[in-house]
Amino acid sequence: MNISSEKLTSPPKSFGFADEEEVLRTVLDSDHKIEFIRVIFPDILGRPMDFSFPSGELDKAFSDGKGFDGSSVEGFVRIEESDLIIKPDPKTFRLLPWTYQGFSPDTSWREGVMFGDILTPEQKPYEGDARHVLIEALRKAQADFGVDAFYVGPEMEFFIFPNDREAQPLDDGGYFFSGRHGEIRKEIQILLKRMGILSEYDHHEVANGQHEIDFRYAGALDMADTVMLVRYMVKRVARMHGLYATFMPKPVNGQNGSGMHVHQSLWSNDRNLFFDESGPYHLSEMAKSYIGGLMYHARELSAVYNQWVNSYKRLIEGYEAPVYIAWGQKNRSAYVRVPRYQPGRESATRIELRSPDPGCNIYLAFAAMLSAGLEGIRNRYPLPDPVEENIYEMSGTKQKKFGIQTLPRNLEEAVRLLEKSETARTVLGDHMHSQFIANKREEIAEYGKNASAEFDKQVSDYEIRRYLPIL
Repeated sequence: MNISSEKLTSPPKSFGFADEEEVLRTVLDSDHKIEFIRVIFPDILGRPMDFSFPSGELDKAFSDGKGFDGSSVEGFVRIEESDLIIKPDPKTFRLLPWTYQGFSPDTSWREGVMFGDILTPEQKPYEGDARHVLIEALRKAQADFGVDAFYVGPEMEFFIFPNDREAQPLDDGGYFFSGRHGEIRKEIQILLKRMGILSEYDHHEVANGQHEIDFRYAGALDMADTVMLVRYMVKRVARMHGLYATFMPKPVNGQNGSGMHVHQSLWSNDRNLFFDESGPYHLSEMAKSYIGGLMYHARELSAVYNQWVNSYKRLIEGYEAPVYIAWGQKNRSAYVRVPRYQPGRESATRIELRSPDPGCNIYLAFAAMLSAGLEGIRNRYPLPDPVEENIYEMSGTKQKKFGIQTLPRNLEEAVRLLEKSETARTVLGDHMHSQFIANKREEIAEYGKNASAEFDKQVSDYEIRRYLPIL
């Protein structure tokens, strides 16, 4: 199929389906020409895995699921226990906003995408399913704390390069300034809007060739699925323009890397549990304990938010990425920030976690930050005083006075802390925890064989070869 021959279309309805019956009615309507359903799920690293089946199989897929071989999926199962099943979730159905055109003029079709639940042959939730990890974290939040919704809003940063082999910026633009390829950002947003995914901002970021699109907040599970589709669309549109988009955390030496700041709040009965009209910063006691939990568990969960060797080339002083575990309102060098765009407004009260990068497993990251915050609430972790100074410019003595710790210096240190973390083991589960650590240790070993110590804080050629094509 020739990508350039795709015809963009506007379907009568391409998102927001309530149940299986409504999805089937749309898919099986021959006028819509929906010939295939693509099922997407994350591997242990959060990369999108997918397979397709004819739309006529969807009814059976809803009732029985679709079997697949899990032994070839990173971090899933051994060959002797490879059979797995995925049951599509009808509420996740979206119609891709274009028509595929084959070489024959009379051959064209449309395709729907769905997420779902991975099950064992015994119809039990598969413990290696990262999406299920998040579902369980949300279930526990509701059962233990009455949390109806964990709302999140990620800021997605990415670079646009000539191809997947050269980390060469294509403009000299900076933050809100000049640059190229703004039209690519717009096209991405228009196509996502046709799928029901709404953005709030887009702009050129600090580094040359770096871009950002921010998305309207949503429940964590919906947003995790959305991020998977956003990554796909960003890369797809760039490719249609003959370019390459990457979510690699730090592709260019001497310039800022790409982060994924996550705005978040807890809600119950349409009430923002983080809001207190009379409290300092308009934060409730629950919000302060939640921040305390994020900070207390920051080091041990770093490998979940920043899971690649390359992630720690971003987390160094001087490039706006949070290195120090502190919080504040005006301080953009802090680990957690309390935005003040609309102070005193309940719906706008939230906290912003600034350490994650866009290369993480989004399901595990959301689950980990929710669990860390709830641990803070459960144990009433005290919140240190806010730090409003630029921590990069503080002396070591002053940092010590404020009790400011630092994030792990590299993935090896982060993995050691993750291995000892009971919080991580509890939220990830034994299987995911051990498999994730084993995968990261293998990555660290390979990096050690291919890059020397001089690249501790510099991006090596090996990283460009290893990460640029896959992130």
